[in-house]
Amino acid sequence: MTRTVTVALADRSYDILIGTGLLERAGAHVAALLRRPRLAVVTDEHVAAAQLPAFLAACKQEGIACETLILPPGEATKNFTQLERLSRWLIGQQVGRDDMVVALGGGVIGDLTGFAAAILRRGTGFIQVPTTLLAQVDSSVGGKTAINTPEGKNLIGAFHQPALVLADTDTLDTLPPREVLAGYAEIVKYGLLGDRPFFEWLEQHGEKVIAGDDAARAEAVARSCQAKADIVAADERENDQRALLNLGHTFGHALEAEGGYDGRLLHGEAVAIGMVQALEFSVRLGLCPGQDAVRARRHLARVGLPVDPADRGLGDVPADRLVAHMAQDKKVRDGRLTFVLARGIGDAFITRDVAASELVSFLKTERT
Repeated sequence: MTRTVTVALADRSYDILIGTGLLERAGAHVAALLRRPRLAVVTDEHVAAAQLPAFLAACKQEGIACETLILPPGEATKNFTQLERLSRWLIGQQVGRDDMVVALGGGVIGDLTGFAAAILRRGTGFIQVPTTLLAQVDSSVGGKTAINTPEGKNLIGAFHQPALVLADTDTLDTLPPREVLAGYAEIVKYGLLGDRPFFEWLEQHGEKVIAGDDAARAEAVARSCQAKADIVAADERENDQRALLNLGHTFGHALEAEGGYDGRLLHGEAVAIGMVQALEFSVRLGLCPGQDAVRARRHLARVGLPVDPADRGLGDVPADRLVAHMAQDKKVRDGRLTFVLARGIGDAFITRDVAASELVSFLKTERT
């Protein structure tokens, strides 16, 4: 069964299709969006080996011609060098405003390809075909596209909504366990930020999601996408409510930047650590019951996610270095850091009233 979640953005609305076997039927879903039967497909070396043949075969069945660019895997690919390479390749393929570019891969390919589509000829259509759990429940939905710089994660980017998202949960069977867990962290995020019953469901069924149970995965992906779609429809450009989706990200992005995107800390792992830190910081500020922070930490640790910077060799990073990374965060307003904190599981909120001294004190205490 295929589930459909709609991101309601007036004339830019689009569907997220979730289910098994979607890659083999991708050509039929894509054909209706094309002015002419051709696609520029962007993927990485790992996905090219595992998923590209099925996608190309599905397009061929519908008479759609595809040209493919295969990029290196990993977070380090989200940089200016690869953006230039991709952009010039698209120009060389004579991709126009009426054409579609396909991002076939995880969050890195989706972010990079979406950004290239946003700036090519001032805006070209693109389709997300996410092949990782993290991309299916988070980065492929909502139109955030970007690349990284040494100063921080996703600092150069644009809002550019896809025309369609095809989330084939069969593709998750080829992922290494660590990648699945990284995506699961983003699923937990939706429960922690605004849906306590969903978090409680994950406490009961999370291992099934991770292990590959089709029904559990479809349920988790659909509920995550619906939660994000509702928030994006209400606040597309993150003027207010959408910032809730960054629960754990302010802390997590700082750790990623400090790690230099070298692979020792996947984005979802950084988010897991960051969510624990956000809840524990909320406890320290007297905002959140301590048992809720313990409960979140316990669940994330039980399924095998890191919950402390030391779990990934980043336990000795000085507090001032982390704060410096946070100061580059896109959510900084008038020089003040924006935090997503919590009054409890399922009750996150946005604040810019956190004193820098409180933050530094917390980070120093946490290290010890």
